[in-house]
Amino acid sequence: MSVIKMVTYDQLMQPLVKALVSLGGSASIDEMYEEVVELENFDEETLAVLHNPEKSSQTEVGYRLAWARTYLKKAGYLENSARGVWALTDKARNSEQIDSQKIVNYVRSLDKKTKNVSIDPTDPATTIDDSPEETLAWRERLHQILIEEMSPDAFERLTQRLLRESGFVHVEVTGRTGDGGIDGKGIARINGLMSFHIAFQCKKYKGSVGSPEIRDFRGATVGRADRGLFITTGSFTKAAIEEANRDGASPIDLVDGDQLADKLKDLSLGVKTELVEKVSVEPDWFLKI
Repeated sequence: MSVIKMVTYDQLMQPLVKALVSLGGSASIDEMYEEVVELENFDEETLAVLHNPEKSSQTEVGYRLAWARTYLKKAGYLENSARGVWALTDKARNSEQIDSQKIVNYVRSLDKKTKNVSIDPTDPATTIDDSPEETLAWRERLHQILIEEMSPDAFERLTQRLLRESGFVHVEVTGRTGDGGIDGKGIARINGLMSFHIAFQCKKYKGSVGSPEIRDFRGATVGRADRGLFITTGSFTKAAIEEANRDGASPIDLVDGDQLADKLKDLSLGVKTELVEKVSVEPDWFLKI
């Protein structure tokens, strides 16, 4: 069995910045991931490695990219909006080449002053936060519920509700044996003027969905839908993504576990966001009266 040599999070900082430059200075997490994979030419075996298969569908490369983003943000090279879009700062735009080691040392020095603890230089998790910014405990709990506690039928009904809440109409769960992997169908409306029929498959899965599953699903949708939608709690291999977007073939839209979690959070479907009110007193205001 061959040993996979995984790129470190600090080695991903420069490729991450290059990817953002290539994407126009800003991008979503998924866009950055795909661009870095393309730039670095990661092989299928490397991309299939999951960080923690028992708790999340996040790949190891995705996890380390999350750490690279966290360090670059703390060092002032990246900023992100509430909508999940990351962008280069002026500091990043004015830097021809970034020094990843200096960034690591700078962020660790800040965190060491804050926490007053010894820091393991080999572990990116010894920072103020014990996980990268977008890798939060709620995702792990949600992943556990979807994979281990929900029945397949309940997961299909969740997908149906998700699509309805997203604006799809006439959403039906079929799930019949011998239906070629099609779990349901619906109609997507665009601005109330256009519509197209979709067939969807929802797969409870811990690992990565490969290209054979995408090809089989596409074959089942031919003549029955305008396009397909494949939703999984797991992730997709590079080959699966390429197959979904293959020229000359009917398109298949992909939603992985992280995207599913984000969508459930955005729609408040079983995921509640609580804002804590912070009250502070401004002495100067009173003294100026």
